[in-house]
Order: sequence, then structure tokens, then C-alpha cells
Amino acid sequence: MKRWFLLVCCLFLLGGNAWAVKIYDIDLPETATISDQTLQLNGYGLRKKFFFKIYLGSLYTGQKATSTEQVLKQPGAKLIRMDFIYHKVGREKIVEAFAEGFEKNSPELAGQPSTKQFLALFDADFKAGDRVDLEITADGVSASHNGRDLGSVQSADLGRGVLLIYLGKKPADDDMKQGMLGDH
Repeated sequence: MKRWFLLVCCLFLLGGNAWAVKIYDIDLPETATISDQTLQLNGYGLRKKFFFKIYLGSLYTGQKATSTEQVLKQPGAKLIRMDFIYHKVGREKIVEAFAEGFEKNSPELAGQPSTKQFLALFDADFKAGDRVDLEITADGVSASHNGRDLGSVQSADLGRGVLLIYLGKKPADDDMKQGMLGDH
């Protein structure tokens, strides 16, 4: 009986680490793997527009970071994950929001071929329950929508620009930025 109890306790403890957090009925894994690198959940925050909840944004990094500078200086891959809550966000709205984010935080990238290529990756509307991953590596940015590969753009500058959309001086959402940097 003691062995059975210990086994159940061990399974409970191991299983408890499978999900770092559940918020808005969204399970955010404690870790994510990109390019054979295991990343940890750095933080998450809600993207709001007026009083509407649009998506839960989360940041995965190799090491815990509490500032934009720390994230940018970290070597290795990073992951921005968007779990959509709002019933439907049109493709054109997403592309417009990304373009605005580049203009506000990385104006040198606005209109560049790599930026246009990145914006062209998004070919569908996003609906409640959808997950969009932006994988940022030293080589560039890859995007997926519900696990479907949307493509990648080879540009280190673009990767930095994507991070700054969320973590720059004029982020998409100040509260989401603070949450992604671990301030909950």
C-alpha cells in the first residue's frame, strides 16, 4: 500500500509540472522546444483592445529575463506564442497590427523586403482557440498557425523587430509586455 501511495504521489508531482499555468482555459506549457533547444515559460500577458480580450501572449526564453535588454542579449531561440480568445480577428487586422508594431519599435524595418515577406506569411483569420507561434532564432523568424507551418524569413534584424513589437518601448500592450517579462 505504501508503494502504491508513493507511486501515485510521484506521478502527481511529475504530472503537475506538465503545465506551468492555466489561464482563460488556455494551458501554457512550462517548456517549449525550438531547434533542439528547450525554452522555459518566461511570462504571459493578455492583449486587450479597449475592453475586449484578444489573445494571451506568452514568451519562452532559454533563461529567465525580467527586461527587454535581457531578452535581446540572450543567445539562442525564443518563442512568442499567441493563444486567441476573441471570436475572430481578421487576417488584415493582424497584418496591420504587426506592421504598426514594426513602425513604432523598429522603424528601420518598415517596408523592408524581409518585413513584407513576414507579413505575407499570415494567410488566414485567427479564431478563438487558435494558437500562433513565432519562433525566433539567430537566423530569423518562423511562424505557425495551429501547428501548420506558415513559413520562415531569414533575417536576424527581423527577429529582433518581432521581439520589440511585444517588448519594445511602444509595445502592442503595456500590461502584456510586463506579464511576458514575468510581472504577474
